[in-house]
Amino acid sequence: MDPENSPARKTPPTGLNIAIILGSVAIYCASLWVASHSESLAGQIIAIIVFANVGNTLFALLHESVHGIFSRNYRVNEIFGQIAAMCFPTGLRFQRTCHLGHHLRNRTDHEIFDMYYPTDNKPMKFVQFYCILTGIYWLSVPLGCLLYLFFPWAYKIFQTPLLSKAQTDSVMLLPFLDHPAKHRIRFELLLTLAFQVMLFIVLDLSFWPTFACFWIFGMYWGSLQYADHAWSPRDIREGAWDLRVNPVTRLVFLNYHYHLAHHTHPRLPWLYLPHYVDHSKPRPSFLKIYLEMWKGPKPMDAPPPKAVDEAFRRELNEDEVRWNAS
Repeated sequence: MDPENSPARKTPPTGLNIAIILGSVAIYCASLWVASHSESLAGQIIAIIVFANVGNTLFALLHESVHGIFSRNYRVNEIFGQIAAMCFPTGLRFQRTCHLGHHLRNRTDHEIFDMYYPTDNKPMKFVQFYCILTGIYWLSVPLGCLLYLFFPWAYKIFQTPLLSKAQTDSVMLLPFLDHPAKHRIRFELLLTLAFQVMLFIVLDLSFWPTFACFWIFGMYWGSLQYADHAWSPRDIREGAWDLRVNPVTRLVFLNYHYHLAHHTHPRLPWLYLPHYVDHSKPRPSFLKIYLEMWKGPKPMDAPPPKAVDEAFRRELNEDEVRWNAS
């Protein structure tokens, strides 16, 4: 492929991304306000559903910033990435550390929640899997952020054999123990906490309607995060699906369902993903995978994936993600 036309050279739609994120934040805030202040149950339900969807739009843009493809301008990428992160709520660099590690561990024993070995603790595997579907997995992210913000030393627990060797994905948290940007990560998490507290006060939010907004969003988010991978090939780079969904949902989620295209070309902006979908490969519907997930994990039917090559590691390296640090 001509280097000038490679996926990694595609220009991010910076102006469009900024317009989407600003509009999404406005809808995000309005949905929270309506959920807390609407006098009708129907109004609250609509607000919660809108919030759950726009929350995923914001996460998709956070995902772009994590990979350095929200904008070619480094400062723009980082500022708007942190804005999106505060809505999740998490921190940009916290999410980047976890997510780039995911690209290197995908479909390995550390991230294989949809299957179990004969020696695995089967009840635990089922509990983990249903935590993804019910929103509990999402809740672990802001709680983990708070723990790192106030008690970073507590992350040493993830070094214990009970957690580090179990298929809990706790390995993704080990880099935080000696992270070179530890103070920046905690500063971003402090900004996120301040933002969420400010929203709660300024918008005069009520706890339970706000909790409902985030919980339903968490169910949406968690279900998609794993439906993209469930029962896909055990290959670190190819272990994902380009799922079929209706065009409106695909637009709201900014082509996030084209996840195999993303894992194959992790520095390809969301706008171009449809052009890199391999239609010769299976493309199950999101609904089919989602409903299948509710049946729980299945017996393991494939060996662990081979290690990725150094070229792929360099492609995911944070310094490589910085296209333009101007």
